[in-house]
Amino acid sequence: MLVLAFDTATPAVTAALHDGERVLAESTTVDARRHGELLVPTIETVLREAGVALGDVTAVVAGSGPGPYTGLRVGLVTAQALATSLGVPAYGVCTLDALAYGSGLAGPFLVATDARRKEVFWGHYEDPRVRLSGPSVDRPQDLPGELPLVGAGARMYAEIVGPSRVTGAPEYPFAGALAALAAEQLGEPDVREVVESGTHPVLSLPRPIYLRRPDAQVPSAPKKVSA
Repeated sequence: MLVLAFDTATPAVTAALHDGERVLAESTTVDARRHGELLVPTIETVLREAGVALGDVTAVVAGSGPGPYTGLRVGLVTAQALATSLGVPAYGVCTLDALAYGSGLAGPFLVATDARRKEVFWGHYEDPRVRLSGPSVDRPQDLPGELPLVGAGARMYAEIVGPSRVTGAPEYPFAGALAALAAEQLGEPDVREVVESGTHPVLSLPRPIYLRRPDAQVPSAPKKVSA
């Protein structure tokens, strides 16, 4: 097994390689405006550091969001293109799941990322591997309970959600955690069939999770002015 994983659903452009036992290489750059420019060089960096060729990859995994429309599409389109050219399967994993998996927390908690418009994308987790609800999009003041919070969305609105709830876990998903979570699932029997049926709890087909319409809209036709 050699899993190439990456995520572009947040300001972090991150990629990693996992051989089924450990992370071989990982690289992350935080730059919300350069997803398209940075992703391929980041992939090339982890391949070089791991000393493997792209043709050795056996599965491609991309964070499927939720996240801003443009950045999210960069990762998913790249995953589909690479998988097609390599003749290997491509999968999606909810970006919030990768954050949860890499949080290091044991008990129930919430993960929140920046959704813009003074809102957050969030999910409720029983532990780092089990999501109880979400992903959803809401105002930070509407997040439930007094559970600990993980992610940049929590840190941005710490004064609203309560500073004591914000943990020291990573603000952004790291592809090493994404790759490790996916590698655990890919060892299961008949995993591709389960994913294609839409019933796998972690893996999905590489399709974006959109919780609302894009910020950019096609202008409607101008109204006719009556004489």
